[in-house]
Amino acid sequence: MDALALDMQENMQKTLDNLHSNFNTLRTGRASAAVLERIDCDYYGEKMPIVQISSISIPEPRQILIKPYDKGDLRAILAAINASNLGINPINDGNQIRLIFPPLTSERRQELTKQAKKYTEEAKIAIRNIRRDYLDLLKTSEEYSDDLKKRIEEDINKVTTEMTSALEDALKVKETEILTI
Repeated sequence: MDALALDMQENMQKTLDNLHSNFNTLRTGRASAAVLERIDCDYYGEKMPIVQISSISIPEPRQILIKPYDKGDLRAILAAINASNLGINPINDGNQIRLIFPPLTSERRQELTKQAKKYTEEAKIAIRNIRRDYLDLLKTSEEYSDDLKKRIEEDINKVTTEMTSALEDALKVKETEILTI
């Protein structure tokens, strides 16, 4: 495989990794610290991710325990969680915060499945855009012969097909996880 196709594959892999990161933010029936990764709270006038100013543990399958390193940050973390769209009411124990994940309703499972499909579609668009950019680069390049351009284009299309298939597989796994009770 040509260096151009390998470089494109690397960029597409980043898109797949981003999709997995987006999937981790979707709340399924069990607790995952990944749902807190994108929640920022006010930390002495700066926005700071909750995961950087507290320790997070999962004592039970449907519970997250957040222990701020500084007790004074408890209010800021509570406010950030309440402002996020997690749909969970945090429980303040005085020194720590508990998030108890209720079982998902069938309607909520369907919403989460739609969101996962939306993330996958966005990733597919990104893959297609990367493919288009590399094909344009190949067409305007003077360093390749016509035969070599055809072979590289076949490699590019093959990699695109593989990555699209990987996106679909990731979606199937996530849908199964969401819909499993």
